[in-house]
Amino acid sequence: MNFPIPFTKMSGTGNDFIIIDHRQPFLKDHEIAAFAAKVCKRMFSVGADGLILIENHAEANFQWQFFNGDGSRAEMCGNGARCAARYAYSKGIAPATMSFMTVAGLIRAEVIGDQVKLEMTPPMETRQNLILNFGGEERTIQFSNTGVPHAVYFVESNGQTPVKEWGRELRMHHHFQPAGTNVNFAQITGPSSLKVRTYERGVEDETMACGTGAVAAALLGGLLGHVSSPVSVTSSGGEILTIYFDIVDREKNLVRGVFLEGPASFIYEGELYQEALR
Repeated sequence: MNFPIPFTKMSGTGNDFIIIDHRQPFLKDHEIAAFAAKVCKRMFSVGADGLILIENHAEANFQWQFFNGDGSRAEMCGNGARCAARYAYSKGIAPATMSFMTVAGLIRAEVIGDQVKLEMTPPMETRQNLILNFGGEERTIQFSNTGVPHAVYFVESNGQTPVKEWGRELRMHHHFQPAGTNVNFAQITGPSSLKVRTYERGVEDETMACGTGAVAAALLGGLLGHVSSPVSVTSSGGEILTIYFDIVDREKNLVRGVFLEGPASFIYEGELYQEALR
C-alpha cells in the first residue's frame, strides 16, 4: 500500500468513523480487519469507533465495507451509514438521493444539509419478553435484529444503569451466542421519546450513540405500546435521532417504512502515514 493514505473523520451523533475512498482498492480482503483495528486504536493512531471503506458497486451508487474498532466486520451501522452517505454526496460519488449496498442489504438515503435520512431494511428478527438472568436476577428483555442484533432493556432511569457491567454480561450471554449482541438500555421519556444508552459489541464499551440500537429501541417500544412514531431518541452524547415506522401487525411483530434520520458531521481530513499502523 502506498502512503500517505487520505482519510476523512466523521461523527454521527457521537459515533466517530474513519472513512476512506477505496474505489481503487489498495487493501486485500484479508488485510482489512487488522488495518481497521490499528487505525481505530485511540491514542496510537487516528482512533474511531469504526472504519468505513467506500467501494464501487454495479447496481448501487456504491458499496461499503464496515469494520468495528476491534477489527470485526459489522453488517450494518445506522450512524456510520449516515456518515457514509454524506461523505459520498460531498465527494461526488453519489447524488443527494442515493442507494448503497451493505452486508445487511440495500440502503437508501437522502442527504439534506448536514442531516441524512436512511430507509432501513425491515427487522430480520424480533422477539419479545425474553426472560434472562443478568445483574444477579431474572429480567425481561426485548430483542430485534435491525441489521445487527440488539437486545433492549426498558428501565425506569438509565442514568443509574450499570451500562458497562450489564451490557458486557448480556453481550456475552449464552442466549445470543455465537454472534453476541449489542445491548440498549431505554428509558421512556414521553409518548414519542426515549433516552437510550448502548453497549456496542466490537467496541466493547458504551458508545455515545448507536443508530441501529436507536431503531431497535423505538420499534420495540412501538410494538409494546410505549411510544408512537415518529420517535425522538436522545443518545448518551445528547444528540437526537428520529425514527419513523408503521406497525403492520403487532402480534406478528411486523413493521414497515422504517427510517432513521439524524446528523452526520465532518470533523477533519488528513493523511495516514505508515507509523499509524504500528
